[in-house]
Amino acid sequence: TRRSSDLRKKFDFAKALGMVAMSANPKKNKATFDLLDKLVAEYDIAIAIHNHGPGARYSKIRDVADAIKDHHPKVGACVDTGHYLRSDEDPVEALEVFKERVHGVHLKDVRTVQSGGKRQKIFTIIGQGDLDVAKCLRVLKGQNFQGCVAIEYEENEKNPLSDIAVSLQAVRDAAAKLS
Repeated sequence: TRRSSDLRKKFDFAKALGMVAMSANPKKNKATFDLLDKLVAEYDIAIAIHNHGPGARYSKIRDVADAIKDHHPKVGACVDTGHYLRSDEDPVEALEVFKERVHGVHLKDVRTVQSGGKRQKIFTIIGQGDLDVAKCLRVLKGQNFQGCVAIEYEENEKNPLSDIAVSLQAVRDAAAKLS
């Protein structure tokens, strides 16, 4: 089928790059997940379902957990900490729930603020929001996580470098406490 051919091209590309996992937002249907089961086994490349926050296909921990249960162990999760925080979910809990099926992590921080009488969640520099960076890293270390942990920061588009440096330092400080 065309869908199978399109996915196979993506797996071929990932294999050529030496990737061990791909972040994805697969449709929630049996045919898609049956095909993913087949391709992750054939290519030995994991699919990491990426949560995308409130209103997304995979917003909650339960959304991802329900989708991956009874499927190949290489069909798992890419835990985006910021999006879980935006969805009022605990990213540490997500890491604990998915365990060895965490195939990627996007570290993002979110701060809860009051604006106009409403509670809002806004992205912020890592270490300046609601994310418990040290606890996330502790869980990953305890699980002997070997995948990619990407530090994400999308604010201050015109000059993000100083904010990224602060984020990186917060991650380094949290990691130093693990030793």
